[in-house]
Amino acid sequence: MNRPAQPADDPADVAGRLAAALSGVPDPDWLAQARSRIVTDPASLPMLFASAGRRCGRAGLADAPGWSADEAARVLLLVDLATVTTGAELAAAVVDCYHHGDAAERRAVLKALPLLPVGDRAVPLLDDAIRTNDTRLLAAALGRYARHLDQPAWRQAVLKCVFTGVPLAAVHDLDARADGELLIMLAGLDEERTAADRTLPADALALLARLRAADAAAATGGPTTTHQEG
Repeated sequence: MNRPAQPADDPADVAGRLAAALSGVPDPDWLAQARSRIVTDPASLPMLFASAGRRCGRAGLADAPGWSADEAARVLLLVDLATVTTGAELAAAVVDCYHHGDAAERRAVLKALPLLPVGDRAVPLLDDAIRTNDTRLLAAALGRYARHLDQPAWRQAVLKCVFTGVPLAAVHDLDARADGELLIMLAGLDEERTAADRTLPADALALLARLRAADAAAATGGPTTTHQEG
């Protein structure tokens, strides 16, 4: 159900908002020094990335809903790194942070991906996050960077959200990418749940209703907004 895609967030704008939200962290001087150091000494990233939770705290940020202090600090480090490192070298550093990090560090990497000029090099990180049973990783993997997922992988990730209770609001461009194949998959799951006296989550039922309406409109020759694969 196509809706205009939202313009990509400008990394500098996002960094500015996160930096402002982090102004009250327990150790703001450490963060400022870490951001300066990452530009002059990119090799310091692993140590600084791992230290961010201890030095900046892990509380949610009142001025940046959906972000914790450690996530925001780590994203700032990666955005700053991208000013001096690009392409395959930057992607390798990002992948290393993900694979050597704990769950919180991995979430930060996933949330940073839309802001980094790594192209589709980090798609394997999405695949890894989607395979896990960590619902917060799954939600983080389906942000804006998930546009790099091919359609079959994206559909399976949406279904996993339904199965695991991840709100579909976490899925970027859900209506724009939802298509006839997803309709079939959701309808089948709905039938299974109904036969077992269970129901789909409300947001999944709402998506199914929208997909059915689009499919009916297409069948009668009316305007349709169902996604078409290129």
